[in-house]
Amino acid sequence: MLDLQYIKKDYLENALEELGFKKFTNVQIKTFEALKENRNVLVRSKTGSGKTHSFLIPIFNDLAEDLNEIQALILAPTNELAFQLFNVTKQIAQKSEKNIDIRLYDSNLNSNEEERRLEGRQPQIVVGTPGKIHELVVKRNALKAYRTKYFIVDEADMSFEEGFQAELDDLASIVADSRMMFFSATIHEKILAFLKKYLKNPVYIDLDDTFENKISHIWLPIKHQTRLVVLNDLLKLINPYLAIIFINKKENVPMVYQALTKEGYNCCMLHGDMPIRERKRIVREILNLKYQYIVATDIAARGIDIPGVSHVIQYELPYDYEFYVHRSGRCGRMGQTGISYALYDKLDDIYLNLLNKKGVVPEYFEIKNGEILPYKGRNTRQARIAPKKNYIQIAETHIPKSKKVKPGYKKKRQAEVEKLAKALKRNDDKKKWRRSR
Repeated sequence: MLDLQYIKKDYLENALEELGFKKFTNVQIKTFEALKENRNVLVRSKTGSGKTHSFLIPIFNDLAEDLNEIQALILAPTNELAFQLFNVTKQIAQKSEKNIDIRLYDSNLNSNEEERRLEGRQPQIVVGTPGKIHELVVKRNALKAYRTKYFIVDEADMSFEEGFQAELDDLASIVADSRMMFFSATIHEKILAFLKKYLKNPVYIDLDDTFENKISHIWLPIKHQTRLVVLNDLLKLINPYLAIIFINKKENVPMVYQALTKEGYNCCMLHGDMPIRERKRIVREILNLKYQYIVATDIAARGIDIPGVSHVIQYELPYDYEFYVHRSGRCGRMGQTGISYALYDKLDDIYLNLLNKKGVVPEYFEIKNGEILPYKGRNTRQARIAPKKNYIQIAETHIPKSKKVKPGYKKKRQAEVEKLAKALKRNDDKKKWRRSR
């Protein structure tokens, strides 16, 4: 049962029930509670945690349906994500008996036509990309956003990566009196100054420290083969409902896509260099389950919500290990199970160790003779490499520092430490020699 204390309107409750809501997620509850304190909110949360409804539900709770002015401004870094947010917002609004004016502003919009339309009536909820909204609010003064109750920036770090810092700065200064909510997968140094400027003493919700247990992490060594060969061998052995194959560089996506198409796999490709209209068509076909495999750059991990992903295949490990989290998070969403495969080589050892420390518990397999078999290569090698003893550090623990220091004390103590360290090492060497006989 939904916790009705967080829902103020009947149509909102009906909409959530129709969408299949059984209970609110952790990020939603924490955001709702933070808003009770009348403070701005900064949320760091991984993909699939339910953050979209964590800001849409408060917006509809506070929406004055009879007031014809902008009450919520929602920004997203890509056309795809803006379009997705627009559709989710419309799903809720359709349950209201009163008409709710929601408009989408992205790079496909004819600004001149919309400017004339805005002279007659302002929307109540605006969803769009920073560039287009900045044009209508700041450059044309057609979109009157200064009185908005909510200012939402979804995927804030991606917005900065896409070069929208100046636009966000202008917009945030105009809506400075609104309730600001920033949602981000990572909090990099380059956006901290911006956040500190506009989010005064915000409630910080951090829910991205651990990995979802329902995702299995399987790491496959490349050894002396090419990635394409290993990928092809893997695809022959699995039959996913829907899989995303992640590529780091957009120029490599067509190469992998063409190779898989040649092998007869039902796949599509998605990357930033594709025309916007083509990307929209592909996304629409993906949502209609036309394909089994999606070959994509990280735009798919951050830009679109693709339900039903059962497998993620990391053809290459992402440059930033935190992106491993977002990629893996495309499967195993909303309580479902998923499998995240990652192809690695010898140069990835340090990277993989960092993922281990972050909480990834992988299983190592290899593809051999047409089968996926347990692989002990990396595990046994790691086990064989015992950490070297630091005899100096050990010796220092046995020779305490004196509180009263006399001239020459440091050199004298250092000599004692080094003498003991050599003795400890000799003792260990003798033990190893005896065991080897």
